[in-house]
Amino acid sequence: MKILLIEDDLDLGNGVRIALADQGLDVIWVRRKVDALHQLDVCVPELVLLDLGLPDGDGMSLIACLRQQFKGIPVIILTARGTLQDRLCGLDAGADDYLVKPFVLAELLARVRALARRSYGFQNEVIEIRGLSLHVPTRRVTVSARNVDLTVSEYALLETLMMRADRVLTRRFLEERIFGAKENMSNSLDVHMGNLRRKIGDGYVRTVRGVGYVIDTVPIQKGAG
Repeated sequence: MKILLIEDDLDLGNGVRIALADQGLDVIWVRRKVDALHQLDVCVPELVLLDLGLPDGDGMSLIACLRQQFKGIPVIILTARGTLQDRLCGLDAGADDYLVKPFVLAELLARVRALARRSYGFQNEVIEIRGLSLHVPTRRVTVSARNVDLTVSEYALLETLMMRADRVLTRRFLEERIFGAKENMSNSLDVHMGNLRRKIGDGYVRTVRGVGYVIDTVPIQKGAG
């Protein structure tokens, strides 16, 4: 998952960035409103963590922009403004969650996971498709109760596909999600996809010729893709 972190405090921003990255999340950290607006256009994040007190403007105006142009992106406000009126204003403006500083990182991570699950239509911490299970908080993967050890890139591939089950994901989308904006990553995607398939077994990741890959919640008969 790609997260845009908008936080001007150096220590807090760096701590949150490291904690999110340790969870295998792709974090883009900016400290100014103008940089946040630029990143919203170029990186299209899947979740936004937003501080309200930015050096070049109030974060509340960013929420308005998000709701007008990027309606579906979940937003969690991280702020020192902790009165009831502040919280109501933030949620009424369109934020999906509100966390008052100082906060415990573990609580923030739990809220990020919960919001991510809901945004993809999952209610539980375990995503299970035809015997293939992914426990999001621990990153544990099992196939028919058998543990499967994946590399960071293999796990990111699997999580991306399972979170969007039944949707065909293009090679370009997967390359950008897993490897970032680097170029000439096609061979890397093939290598990691091959290793992932070998570890979880045949029948889960289906190739759609000329387009990309998909994990189907219901098996597709041979010859369909």
